[in-house]
Amino acid sequence: MTVAQQEVEHVVTDDETTELRAEIESLRSQIEQLQTALTSRVAIEQAKGVLAERLHLTPDEAFEVLRRAARNTRQPLTRVAALVTASRTTPREVMHELNGHRAA
Repeated sequence: MTVAQQEVEHVVTDDETTELRAEIESLRSQIEQLQTALTSRVAIEQAKGVLAERLHLTPDEAFEVLRRAARNTRQPLTRVAALVTASRTTPREVMHELNGHRAA
C-alpha cells in the first residue's frame, strides 16, 4: 500500500470517527430528553394519584384539573404536580380549578 493510499484510508477513518461522535452526541441528547420526559411523567402521575385520592376524582379528572391549573397560572405542569405532591394540602391554584371543574 502506498503512502497516498494510507492517507486516504486515514481520512476516511477520521470522517467515520467524526460521524460516530456526532451520532453518539445525538443519542446522548435523546437519552437526556427521554429521561426528562420520564421524570416529568412520573411526577404528573404521582400528582394525579394524590388528587384522585384526596379529592375523590378519577385519574382523568385529576389530570384535567392539573392541566387547567398549570395553564391558568402559566406554570409548567410539572411545577403544579410538584406543588401537589410536596404538600399535605391541595395548592390554592388546584383548588380553584377543582371548584371550576365541579361547577361545570
